Amino acid sequence: MSATTTASGGRGRGGRERILAAAARLFAVQGINATGMEQVAEAAPVSKRTLYVHFRTKNDLVIAHLQALASSGATLEGVLTREDIPPRERILGLFDQPVPEAAPVRGCPFIDAAVEFPDPDSPVHSYAREQKLRMVELVTALVTELGCREPAALAEQLVTLADGAASRAMVLGEADYGRHARAAAETLLAHALAG
Repeated sequence: MSATTTASGGRGRGGRERILAAAARLFAVQGINATGMEQVAEAAPVSKRTLYVHFRTKNDLVIAHLQALASSGATLEGVLTREDIPPRERILGLFDQPVPEAAPVRGCPFIDAAVEFPDPDSPVHSYAREQKLRMVELVTALVTELGCREPAALAEQLVTLADGAASRAMVLGEADYGRHARAAAETLLAHALAG
């Protein structure tokens, strides 16, 4: 038996990572508010004591979960920072987010979190807002690099399309719903680059 595995089914080192992985699975399937801390501890598996050593409150867990998603590159914003893709393709990549087979179509996790924590002063809502503002900054930089007219206004239009497409994809359960918004984004970019 390794140092990280015990007879209790995986308890030991790596508790924080197991907690975050369990939370991500449960939040994706059930939503954040419908997921209890006891469920997360059981799914991790860790003791409640270990859970609370790593995350004093559920807000702490939710923010850590969102931070892990943001740094993973697996969100809408992830494609915007990829330097191996030209700027125009990064922008259009906002509308091509793949969803693993058999996974629920969840849309944007930051929008989901803001909806579940509607108080604009809550730490979770504040973090979600920061990520959405960062998305606009990234798109503004890319459309500026492309030489588009009125880059700030165009960036707002593009992120509105991306967020709207992600939300509709989740509501309708259509992972490829972004194709509709992508066509509109291509038109906006062509117009902004004309002349």
